Amino acid sequence: MTPSSTPRDYLVLGAGAIGGTLAHHLAAAGHPVTVVDTDAQHIAAIRAHGITVEHADGSRRAVPVARALTPQQAADAGLTTRRVLLATKGQDTETAMAWLAPRLADNGFVVSCQNGDNEPVIASFVGRERVVGAFVNIFADVVAPGVVRDGGAAAFVVGEVDGSQSERVTQTVADLQAWGPVRQTDNVQGYLWAKYGFGEILTATALVDAPMAHTIDRHRAVVAEVAREVNRIAIAEGRRLEAFDAYEPAAFLDGVAPEVTDAALDRLIAWLHTMPKDRSGVWRDIAVRGRRTEVHLDLDRYFRLADAHDLHTPLLRRLDLMLAELEEGVRDFDDANLTELGRATCLTAGSREPGR
Repeated sequence: MTPSSTPRDYLVLGAGAIGGTLAHHLAAAGHPVTVVDTDAQHIAAIRAHGITVEHADGSRRAVPVARALTPQQAADAGLTTRRVLLATKGQDTETAMAWLAPRLADNGFVVSCQNGDNEPVIASFVGRERVVGAFVNIFADVVAPGVVRDGGAAAFVVGEVDGSQSERVTQTVADLQAWGPVRQTDNVQGYLWAKYGFGEILTATALVDAPMAHTIDRHRAVVAEVAREVNRIAIAEGRRLEAFDAYEPAAFLDGVAPEVTDAALDRLIAWLHTMPKDRSGVWRDIAVRGRRTEVHLDLDRYFRLADAHDLHTPLLRRLDLMLAELEEGVRDFDDANLTELGRATCLTAGSREPGR
């Protein structure tokens, strides 16, 4: 599949790291893009200068978009839309959809370009038939109003939630290839569940103010067990996990030989060393933006599913509490936090034998 040359209108709702990146590349490819975001300063900068992407080498490119609006400005303008890339934080999905639902055309659809399992929430507002799933592993950060720092190339797949093929997904994938190697899939849930395991590895590194690759290398046993707890839930839910980038979910399943898990960690660590972004979005939310991270929503969901399948999740539960303590300012970022986390299952932090 090659990038589309047919201009199509898009609404990007949430112009942060993911939404800003996608809006920039769609607009650069000639698609009329409207961005809507609650951050008035961010929107004002985009309206004045376009969306700027800053690369690791310091180079920048600003691209104008068709419209940059706050939700109130969009409502006042009578905005309606057909193609929506939803890129808000997970905890903001309900608020975003309550605003979007009456503005979505009858033949419109919403692509969930978010972290977490937000498709059911979206469907509750607009119906399952108008929801498209996506797995997005974009490493990026908003570093100033109107400016997104590129985080390097990573995996991005789009697919109907039920695994069927559709023209709307084919078109969306072709358009999004303006960003990079976006692919169509019939197993978007398999990618999403694989990402959940990978995501909780990165979440665990947020307990430390240090590069993700370095932290994972120092605490192999702990991060491997964090992924394993998520994967047990995925398997119980009947999901077929998909590998992506340098993450191999099959290496973090019960019964896998320790050397297989360790080799997979070697490859993951080496890949993370190549990425310009060296701290997780969870760490940035807490340490830089001083806000509650969206990962608690994911963890709450894992706990409900684990309870339904009679699965134990001691590391994930302890991780949830430790993140809350960081948010409340009663815990400091420290390498010792990973050692403490490992004690939830008596793991040795520096062990190079994470398999079971």
